[in-house]
This record gives sequence, structure tokens and C-alpha cells, in this order.
Amino acid sequence: MVAYTSEHPPIFVTVDLVILTLREGMFAVLLVERGGEPFRGRWALPGGFVHVDEDLVDAAYRELEEETGVGGDAVHLEQLATYGAPGRDPRSRVVSTAYLAVGADLPEVRGGSDAADARWWPVEEALGLDLAFDHRTILGDGVERARSKLEYTDLALRFVPARFTMPELQGVYEAVWGTALDPRNFARKVTRTEGFVRETGEERRGARGRPARLLEAAGARTLMPPMMRE
Repeated sequence: MVAYTSEHPPIFVTVDLVILTLREGMFAVLLVERGGEPFRGRWALPGGFVHVDEDLVDAAYRELEEETGVGGDAVHLEQLATYGAPGRDPRSRVVSTAYLAVGADLPEVRGGSDAADARWWPVEEALGLDLAFDHRTILGDGVERARSKLEYTDLALRFVPARFTMPELQGVYEAVWGTALDPRNFARKVTRTEGFVRETGEERRGARGRPARLLEAAGARTLMPPMMRE
């Protein structure tokens, strides 16, 4: 075997995860407390180094399970962006591919692997923390991606169970966008958006008031017209 030499210094590859959900109506993100250096004791996004024998998305799913105990089947996962500024990691030259993960009613989490702790944070509170590495920038990009995609895709449906009510869907938009919406106008926009949702023919009876009609996804991935922020 011929040894390979290069004049270029090694570059390490990592993945980072922006994991978003709603918890009791609150827009929340999952953060882990770092158990080792650098930045021991600081909060960060879940993630880690990519193994030499795995693809990026496989590494993202592995880190999701190892650091949080959340299985990949519980989330919608998509690539967010790549971050490679020199000095972003004090250990070496590191390039990270970040992923956005969205799930409905994700469970309580546990610290694992090299994470000392893990818990859900209100998004706005997390954005104000001094996160490790450049994770505040990554988190901000992930939150804005989610807010934007609620306008023109069916991403909002990833925050609710398979069958849901109109108020539950409205709650997603209000929590993620951070604004109150008029129920009648919201329902009108949803129903005029072709292929967004449809009625199941079933109802859910609450503790008070009339039963709420249950809805489900109607198959459209792109919303026309879009659900624009007001």
C-alpha cells in the first residue's frame, strides 16, 4: 500500500441539528449541555463528527439518537446549510453541515454520548444564550427557515399529529411566527389553499363547546396560494 501525502491540512466534518417542536403550545428547540471541552458546560445544538464510513444524513440520524434519544422516525429531517468559517472550532479546521429537524409532540430527552444534559428551550430564550461554537447563528438560520417554509410548504403539518383540528394548526403558525392570528381569516386561508388539508369526517369532543372537526394532510407539498405572514 502506498502512503498518501498531501500539502493540504486535514479538515474534519461534523453535523449539527436544529430540532424544533411545540411543547404545550410553545415553540421549542432541543439543546444539549456539553460534557467535555471545548466549551464544557455551555449549551449547544446536538451534533458531532462524521465517521469515515457514513454519509452526512446517516451521521445526523445517529447523533440525534445518541445525544437525545429521539429516533429518526419521529422527525422530518432536511439539510439546512454548511458552515465552515476558519476558527469556528478551536480544536481544528472543522466544516459542519447543519440539519433542520421538525417533529410533533417530541418526548422529554436525556443527555447521552458526550452530552451532560439535554432539554427543550423556548426558541426565543435559546436565541439569547451564548451557545457554543457558532451555534447561535445556526439556530437563527434554522428558525428562520422554519418560519419561511410555513408560508409556502406543508411544514406546519410536521408539528401536529396525523389528525388535528383547525385550532391546533393555527397554534402552530402562531407559535412559530410569534403572532396572533384571526381564527376566521386563518381558516379561510387554509381551506382556499388547494391540497393542503381535508376533513376526515370525524370529530373530537373537547371538555367544553362544540366538537371540533378533525383534519388531515391532503398531499400538497407546496402551498398555492401561500400562507403569508401578516
